[in-house]
Amino acid sequence: MSNEKGRKVVSRRSFLRGLGVAAAGLAVAGCCPKEVADKLASAATAEPTSAPTATPVPRPTNVPTGVPTDTPTAATTVMPTSTPTATPTGAPTATPDVRARVAIARATSYDRALVRGQVEVLLDGIGGLSDVVRPGDRIAIKVNLTGGTAFEGQGGGPAVETFVTHPEVVRALGELLRDAGAGEILIVESVYEWDSYRLWGYEEVAAALGASLIDLNSPHPYADFAATPVGGGAFVYDNFVFNHVLEEVDAFISVAKMKCHWNAGVTLSIKNLVGLVPVAYYRLGEGHIYRSALHGATEEETKTRLPRVITDLVRARPIDLALIDGIRTAEGGEGPWIGRFHPVQPGVLIAGKNAVATDAVAAAAMGFDPTADYPAAPFLRGDSHLNLARGLGLGTNRLGGIAVVGTAITEVQQAFSPCWE
Repeated sequence: MSNEKGRKVVSRRSFLRGLGVAAAGLAVAGCCPKEVADKLASAATAEPTSAPTATPVPRPTNVPTGVPTDTPTAATTVMPTSTPTATPTGAPTATPDVRARVAIARATSYDRALVRGQVEVLLDGIGGLSDVVRPGDRIAIKVNLTGGTAFEGQGGGPAVETFVTHPEVVRALGELLRDAGAGEILIVESVYEWDSYRLWGYEEVAAALGASLIDLNSPHPYADFAATPVGGGAFVYDNFVFNHVLEEVDAFISVAKMKCHWNAGVTLSIKNLVGLVPVAYYRLGEGHIYRSALHGATEEETKTRLPRVITDLVRARPIDLALIDGIRTAEGGEGPWIGRFHPVQPGVLIAGKNAVATDAVAAAAMGFDPTADYPAAPFLRGDSHLNLARGLGLGTNRLGGIAVVGTAITEVQQAFSPCWE
């Protein structure tokens, strides 16, 4: 089957057959009840003949265990030994603000004109798109379409208003990318089934933008997958199995839903990258429908492994622009398969060109300390990937190092309930 751009796509039936769905998968994860897994189950097929290898990594002793208390040390200044003899003729040059810039805007609904206007305000606030997209560029937009359509309408509202990225946010961004000169737009996700794109409005958005939809569980439109390296100092994986499109695009944008997460604490623009890898290559067993290899075999292993896999992913596929949909979402979990999942309406959009800083501002808007670490909320079951990312030099999650523009955090802050038992 091919879409309007001539790219091959994968049908729901073919995709689910390839996943090897079984109820045991989510039960092993500890994040979804057996009856939920049963809703998604279908006949299993053989595992791929080759898969990436990784070795478990122990929890490092130098990982922060709480809110960092260190303060930048001022540099020593050598005083001049004589007084200048001339008076400056011009005003002193202002010291440039080297802080990461993150923009916040209010949006009370998904009204098309409102969302378009507020996304434009966000992008203007962080300096526009000229350093992200050039005329003719090929751009990938990674959305968060987790869970599959079996959960549509569960948890107190439509999926696009509770646990998946709303298509109107992507439409607005895509229009602005086109205005900036983007030559090709690709909307990408490892979807549970193609109906995730259809039912949640993405086929319509793709048609309006002249964009292509890509299922990252498949190598199409290429013959096979790429092995994309993480680079030196990888925590768990030296490389990831990616669709080649992730290597070949000129810019990569993560458009996430503002949510908590059972294992990762928060799922924002960086955690969104877990959906880059094809499920079939990252399962511990044939009966798993989720990426169990990224989590590890036990709950104890997940505490250290998953957050480090997340930081490996963002090094393999860096984010050029992060946009977070917090207009309507949910607290207490990443989807209705979590018992305390509950809809909320923060009415906010957040954007930045540094994903760590953007996620830190979003976490603060959710009422959390973005520098917190296990076992403090929201990181109740594992190390903070935000602290790990900061330690790798990928950006700061300290609000003092971030210039927040537009609406203040305090004006949009809403205390989210984390994933309590």
